[in-house]
Amino acid sequence: MEWPAPPSGQTAEERAIGARPSAGERGDGARGGSGREPSGTGAPAPRRHDEGAERPSGTHVRGEHTHSEPPAPGTVVRRHSVRGQILDALRAALVSGELRPGEVYSAPALGERFGVSATPVREAMQQLGLEGAVETVPNRGFRVVVRTARELAELAEVRALIEVPVMLRLARTVPAARWAELVPLAEASAVAAATGDRAGYAESDRAFHRAVLSLAGNDQLVAVADDLHRRSQWPLVSAPAPRRADLVADAAEHAALLEALIAQDLAVVTSLVREHFNGADR
Repeated sequence: MEWPAPPSGQTAEERAIGARPSAGERGDGARGGSGREPSGTGAPAPRRHDEGAERPSGTHVRGEHTHSEPPAPGTVVRRHSVRGQILDALRAALVSGELRPGEVYSAPALGERFGVSATPVREAMQQLGLEGAVETVPNRGFRVVVRTARELAELAEVRALIEVPVMLRLARTVPAARWAELVPLAEASAVAAATGDRAGYAESDRAFHRAVLSLAGNDQLVAVADDLHRRSQWPLVSAPAPRRADLVADAAEHAALLEALIAQDLAVVTSLVREHFNGADR
């Protein structure tokens, strides 16, 4: 797995804080002088609540800042961007097996590999904990959850219970032209599978299924199904290295499913979806 390059010149925390205003920009010069009373006492002049009433509406004094103003644009986004990149990389490492089931990983050690502090790594790991991928080990870090074949079979069964009825309903109501719009997603999954990159294929596989289910117009359904799908992609502790042929065969089922949906062949749709789910843990 290629770890993200370290942020240039700043840690994630520094970028989240952003540039702070200098002494001359914190409102001390709002009167155009030193900010002290003319009496020479040296005490800072208190700001009156009615000072804004002396200025025309919409004007702004240079350097003035109030606590009600939003943070500088981009500062929070950058922090979330770093955490999001790490979360994506960790998810890919889980699917590819680089983060091994049963192993404990510390946030500081992973932070060194990412070139960031431990904080965004810990935040990403906490999200993975909510998703059921890892569990916290006090004073050590996070352990990758060990999956069983029974768990994967249960996930496949639940996914089928949710998605098969939805796809059958969509097969009856969605026009063929709408299904044809999803062909590029099916082709993208085939390309990803041909490279043998399990993490890349996992993402394109979920993208295809999200697009199909989104036609039902139920965001909650899509979110639940996507979470189940993601969990089904984590390998078993004893799973062999993924074979390219298995990924290619799995991707080919996307194109076959679209053909069955266009033809409104409900029996084939049911068979393909169940077979696809049962083969997702190859």
